[in-house]
Amino acid sequence: MPQKRTDLPPVCSHNSTSTRQAAASFNATDSPLMSLSLVQSLRLAAVLEDCSDQLDILGYTLTVQVGRERGAAAAQERTRLTKLRRDCQYVKQQISKLHSELEGEQSFTSILQVVEEEEQRKKAENMQREAKMELEQRKRALRRQQEALQRKTEKLEELYWLTKELNRQLDEQSLNAAIRRSLVENDTELQLQWAQKKTGQAERLLEDQLQLLQKQLEEEARVHEESEKFLRNRQEVTPPTRLNAVFSEAVVHEFSVLQQQLQQWQQHTKQMLHEKEEQLNKVCRSRIVNLDKVTEMKRKFAEMEEVVKEEMKEQEKRDQQQARVTAATKLQAWWRGCMVRLGLGGGGDKAKEDKKSKKKKADKKKKKKK
Repeated sequence: MPQKRTDLPPVCSHNSTSTRQAAASFNATDSPLMSLSLVQSLRLAAVLEDCSDQLDILGYTLTVQVGRERGAAAAQERTRLTKLRRDCQYVKQQISKLHSELEGEQSFTSILQVVEEEEQRKKAENMQREAKMELEQRKRALRRQQEALQRKTEKLEELYWLTKELNRQLDEQSLNAAIRRSLVENDTELQLQWAQKKTGQAERLLEDQLQLLQKQLEEEARVHEESEKFLRNRQEVTPPTRLNAVFSEAVVHEFSVLQQQLQQWQQHTKQMLHEKEEQLNKVCRSRIVNLDKVTEMKRKFAEMEEVVKEEMKEQEKRDQQQARVTAATKLQAWWRGCMVRLGLGGGGDKAKEDKKSKKKKADKKKKKKK
């Protein structure tokens, strides 16, 4: 960057004494009509003419310096010099008008009008600048609110999709739990039916065997009684001879053998009955145990079903609460957006006024303490 040029000629420097004298004479003879005497007008006209010449020299110097500046780095310096040259031209024009007015009318109302116009222009520029700054601040605030609204909207969308995913997972878990519960119940019922069927078959088999044994015992008892009756009748009818004695001995022997066999068969039958009764008791006990197991499993299934129902109720409550929160958040976001779009929110100005009032109160307290 080139350094700023400081070799510019001073404007109206050699006539400062005469300028001060003219100003003193003007202050001494100032009137409400803003008119000057001829001598005062001539003095001021001479000073203004000299200033105009100096401004011509300064403008020419600035033009030469602007033409000498080269390169992209000197753009700022060229802009500054160009602005100075325009200011010099504007001041020269106003000095020329004032010079003409002093020579013709011996007054300086034009310069006062120019000053007033310049002040009004500056005020207008300041007001425009302040309005522009306020508009920029409002735009920034609106942009921040829009960004916050966008973030909240994105967050609400994320919460919506998360809630949807959780509901889907809950539905899947409920469906899987119902399927598992139905499968377990069906399996338990099948096992119970199979156990009952097996127990019934065993009971029927044991009853058939018991009936068969009872029939055999009755048949043997009937045969034994008939044999005894036949032998008694035979002994009473036939006289006791030697052959009869031999025959009776053989019959007695055979009877004793048959009696022994009968006793053996009775013992065997009693043993078989005892074994079958034990087997029947075992089957009954196993049936009771199976029934107890089935009852316990039914109780557990009922408890599990109650737990699942309670969990589903709690999940429904949580879903309803989440839906209420989501609806309230959306309503708040919509209301804030309406407030922002309509420009009804005056919270920022009130906050600034509150801060200013608090600061003034604090300053007053400090002054009182001092």
